[in-house]
Amino acid sequence: MSHNAMCNLIFFSLAHRVLPGPAALTIQIEAISVLVGLVVGGLIAWAVIKVLGKSTLNRQKTQADDVLADAGRKAVDILRQAEMSARDQALKIKELAEKELDALREELRTLEQRLLKREDMLDRKLDTLTSKEKNLEAMERSLTDRTRNVQAKEQQLDQSLDRQKELLIQITNLSMEEARQLLLTRVEAEVRRDMAAMVDKIEEQARDEAKQRSTNIMLQAMQRYAAEVTSEGTTKAVAIPSDDMKGRIIGREGRNIRAFEQATGVDVIIDDTPGVITVNCFDPIRREIARLTMEKLIADGRIHPARIEEIVKVTEKEMENNIRQIGKKATLEANIGGLNPRISEMLGRLHYRTSYGQNVLRHSMEVAFLSQMIADELRLDSALARRAGLLHDIGKAMDHDQEGGHPALGMEFCRKFNEPEAVLNAIGGHHNDIPATSPYTPIVMAADAISGARPGARRESLERYIKRLQELEAIATSFPGVRQAFAIQAGREVRVIVDPERCDDATAKLIAREVAKRIQNEMTFPGEIRVTVLREVRAVELAR
Repeated sequence: MSHNAMCNLIFFSLAHRVLPGPAALTIQIEAISVLVGLVVGGLIAWAVIKVLGKSTLNRQKTQADDVLADAGRKAVDILRQAEMSARDQALKIKELAEKELDALREELRTLEQRLLKREDMLDRKLDTLTSKEKNLEAMERSLTDRTRNVQAKEQQLDQSLDRQKELLIQITNLSMEEARQLLLTRVEAEVRRDMAAMVDKIEEQARDEAKQRSTNIMLQAMQRYAAEVTSEGTTKAVAIPSDDMKGRIIGREGRNIRAFEQATGVDVIIDDTPGVITVNCFDPIRREIARLTMEKLIADGRIHPARIEEIVKVTEKEMENNIRQIGKKATLEANIGGLNPRISEMLGRLHYRTSYGQNVLRHSMEVAFLSQMIADELRLDSALARRAGLLHDIGKAMDHDQEGGHPALGMEFCRKFNEPEAVLNAIGGHHNDIPATSPYTPIVMAADAISGARPGARRESLERYIKRLQELEAIATSFPGVRQAFAIQAGREVRVIVDPERCDDATAKLIAREVAKRIQNEMTFPGEIRVTVLREVRAVELAR
């Protein structure tokens, strides 16, 4: 029921209750009319609404159909697009799969080819091994046959040797031991000849390689250094103004000369030689102090024991200062730095020391410069070589006061002042007293030999000279097969004459080598000694 109808109904009921009589009837009629109108209006409205609803429904159905049709068309389009996309993806996947399949096929073909090649290689190797096995079997059979043949031949050889031994024993009347000794003697002689020839060949090769260079080095060093030749003895001559001075020097009952000899430790020789007295002492420093003291006493004219002692003390102090100055001068001349003052002082003492008449300090300076030159040629440290050469004979400054050889004394003295190990080894080993551990030791040895061997450098006594010649000849004649030996050229060469029937050419060369080796090991000498072996064959017949 609509809102208007409800309002009318309510109004009608109120009117019926309020208004009685005909008015009420009229109102009722009007109300009924209104109600009927309302009903009819409602029906009409309902009909209209129904009609409108159907049209709206139809319209909506039409719209829905249109929407469905559009949706169907769109769905078809979407399906078509999806189908096309799926086909494209399927084609791509198919192409990718085909490519991968082709790659796998190619890889399989490659592997198949490799397998075929390996199979062929294995077949060839198998064939090779088969052929080698056959060859080995054949070689084994051949070796077996050869072994049998060798064994058979060895048996035949043993039988032949036994028969030969029996025949030799019957022919020579020698026992087995005698025959063996004879055979060993012959074999030993042949081996000695072969050994001598081999040694000679090796030595010749070594000499050819080293002779030229070593000779050049030595000659250059000797030519580049030219030092004065000095020779000193054990006596000093002191000039006096007149022979009357000899009596004053002797003094009353010889008291002056006794005081002088006691204070200086020397021997004073006063003879008939005019204008000269002689001071004799083995110690060169004491001899020099005595000479200077004597000169001062002669110049002063006051000669008595107290004055002698006074002058001797003053001269000793002057000598000490003089020794230090000489050592410093030698160090500067040799260009040696960082030398301890005690070592420098010992070098100064060498100025008054002689060896075979040669001044030891000048000899040490000469060895220092020669060592430097040799080290320069060999591309070694020339300063270290010069230092080792200068100090190599420093032990001679103290061998009068201490026991032991000068190499050991000098090495221990320099060790206290932290001299380099190469210098210590050169000092202690320049006479082969200790093994050489550095190349500077043989350099100093060579320089020492050059300095001592040059003409006029040293002076030997007649007894020592004759003794050295006798030792050389004794060593040479001690070998079997040597007839005579002669030392010539002041002991610089030994001529050895061998028996030609007992020694052949190879044995003569071996004897020369052995003689030189023994001289080198058993004797001490400057420079070198040549050993010449002479083998002369003479055929003598008489015509009658």
